[in-house]
Amino acid sequence: MPFESVPVTDPRARELLTEYFGYRAATFPSPGGYVVAMPADDAFTPPDGEFLLLTDDHGRAIGCGAVRRLADEVLGAPARSVWEVKHLWVRETARGSGAGRRLLAELEGRAAARGAQTLVLDTNASLTAANGLYASSGYSPIPAYNDNPNATTWYRKDLR
Repeated sequence: MPFESVPVTDPRARELLTEYFGYRAATFPSPGGYVVAMPADDAFTPPDGEFLLLTDDHGRAIGCGAVRRLADEVLGAPARSVWEVKHLWVRETARGSGAGRRLLAELEGRAAARGAQTLVLDTNASLTAANGLYASSGYSPIPAYNDNPNATTWYRKDLR
């Protein structure tokens, strides 16, 4: 299962993000509903970010995820050392195969190669598999670092 770095405007990226947002909107537990925010075209552009597709052996996109550098003041960490994991999604047909774990590890490695010392992410408690993945991958719960209306849980992982 190879990885491919693409802009968020790539049709395969948009297709996966649309699936992801549709799934979240349909399953979101809050009466206020899920707030959809499609990432801007430049949200995950190297060198300050990257959007990855995970493809199967036939070249079909089966998952996606992204990392981006956050503002210097996040968590009181050294300038430009905190990166955020975003939009980790694996299609249902590939779930349970370790694809999500491999995608997360690849995102971590790419962020570390660009100087990340700490990774953060936000998620919702209703995503039990995602929360389990993050906890088993070394992420620890932290107080909120952003005001994402969809998030109920925030995580941090120190890389160095």
